Amino acid sequence: MHDSDRLHDAALVVAAKREARLRGMAARAEGQPLAGLRLAGHLLAALTLPPRATVAGYWPLKDEIDPRPLMLALAGRGHGLALPVAGRRGTTLAFRSFRFGDALQPGPLGTAHPYAAAGEASPTVLLVPLVAFDAAGGRIGHGAGYYDRTLSELRETGPVLAIGIGYAAQRQPRVPTGPYDAALDLVATEAGVIIPE
Repeated sequence: MHDSDRLHDAALVVAAKREARLRGMAARAEGQPLAGLRLAGHLLAALTLPPRATVAGYWPLKDEIDPRPLMLALAGRGHGLALPVAGRRGTTLAFRSFRFGDALQPGPLGTAHPYAAAGEASPTVLLVPLVAFDAAGGRIGHGAGYYDRTLSELRETGPVLAIGIGYAAQRQPRVPTGPYDAALDLVATEAGVIIPE
């Protein structure tokens, strides 16, 4: 394959991701307030995590499905929690320990994360926000690549379970993926749990 063919293919993937992202954002904007509770119920019924596994959740943006009911239930089952801290674009996420009630500082793009004093965490389970997903475990986020880089790096050192978190309406027949996109191990929505085919 010539360099010009690779550039053309990469441009097609970028354009296809942009279209899928727009469709996913539109579906997410129609979310339901209690969807996070239903999602938590489905995932807790379908999955038993290793004892004392540390779970990295995230503080949701205003139109994302709320993972906090799930995180609260997991903490009640003895799992440690963490939240991601995004650095400059092109880097991996760092994680800091989190307990409900901890003070949070604002992060980029409306996110929130613990202060440095909370200490670093090493999660083995990641709840991964998404804009769109498909039945094969493909995922599109906001486009910065933080989770793709982070999952790739974490998976080099040991097993990591990546659970996509989103609304059922964000599912698409197929999301475009490139060579550096990290696949999800499963996806949880308010309608149930999808195990990639």
